[in-house]
Amino acid sequence: MKNWAISLTNAQFGHFSVQNHAFVTVNDFMEAPESAIQSAVLQKFAKITPQYPGLRAPLDPTVAEAWLTQLTPLLERGFGQAAEGWDIQVWYSVVAVPPDRLIPMQRLPHVDGTDPDLIAMMLYLHHTDHGGTAFFRHKTTGLESLTDETFPRYKAALESDVQKSGMPPARYVTDGAPHFERIHASDGAFNQAVFYRGNVLHSGIIDNDASLPLDPRSGRLTINALFRPK
Repeated sequence: MKNWAISLTNAQFGHFSVQNHAFVTVNDFMEAPESAIQSAVLQKFAKITPQYPGLRAPLDPTVAEAWLTQLTPLLERGFGQAAEGWDIQVWYSVVAVPPDRLIPMQRLPHVDGTDPDLIAMMLYLHHTDHGGTAFFRHKTTGLESLTDETFPRYKAALESDVQKSGMPPARYVTDGAPHFERIHASDGAFNQAVFYRGNVLHSGIIDNDASLPLDPRSGRLTINALFRPK
């Protein structure tokens, strides 16, 4: 487990947007990030969901549980306490779909779920021209995050937007135009981890003109995690 040790020494707690979304950044997250990359090379990546434009592989559950123990105080400070603790899912991800092959849902910002207690983590482990994670406001509704209550209104408004002005072209989300506007972004520095509520509209920052290698050593490799209160 030594190669998987993490450090929270460089954790910064903050917020973004007038809606005050909690946001935590941890630079130099892994003490030996190259070991995670070498481990990723040995994994069997596969397409797991239709939403993600690439391939994924699960992280060792032993590593996930060790990380969760250390991350629990950070989650509670940044996002509030979970009375019975947290569950964690963690996986490697490599973006792989060329821009011109993106399906409609992949050309828009998305959420990981409508539960505001769902916390997401992105750990950037790539040396590419691609960036971090961007966050968005839907122009028509003004919504920046979605809940079970607001999702129907958002869905209806977005469908109306698309009927009027069409879907964005087959490219990765940049500034969010024409239906969204960018409100915040992480820089995606190597070995930087960011934490945010999974119900905030967001998208990976992918350079539409840069290559998307499948090799974890040269592609846009990240480790993604979702934390849910038990």
